[in-house]
Amino acid sequence: MLTSYRVRTMFIVAYVALATACGSMAHSRPARAAVEDQAVADTIRATERDRLRALVAGDSGRASQLHADDFQLINPAGGAFSKQQYMGGIGSGQIHYLYWEPDSMAVRVYHDAAVIRYRSQLEIVVQGRHIPRQAYWHTDLYERRRGRWQVVWSQATGIQ
Repeated sequence: MLTSYRVRTMFIVAYVALATACGSMAHSRPARAAVEDQAVADTIRATERDRLRALVAGDSGRASQLHADDFQLINPAGGAFSKQQYMGGIGSGQIHYLYWEPDSMAVRVYHDAAVIRYRSQLEIVVQGRHIPRQAYWHTDLYERRRGRWQVVWSQATGIQ
């Protein structure tokens, strides 16, 4: 009887120790993942600001590095532009950003993809037509490709 009691006690102690260890490992992974996700979110915000600066400066070379080859923009009028069309418009001056200032940026990270959403004030000249400064919502999908983050999809919606 005493032996049976000791075996049960040792089993319970071992079970509690194992459960505690597994529980702490389970809790440490999400905490570690949250820290990693925050670092990625900060990188996405910085990359988006870099992209906006390049677009406003008309630096299609730098902007091109930040856009994936299969990039697609859906503009507020509902038009779709490929990377080639968009960078061509930036390089030729047909698309000329005069001002683009983002508000706070919300980012959600999904492994090698991240979605960023923010409001901005934007002023632009498109094919000689001046569009005065107004508010927009932006939603962009970034993917990590060959170790660097690039925007893949971008959509802007005017705020009335």
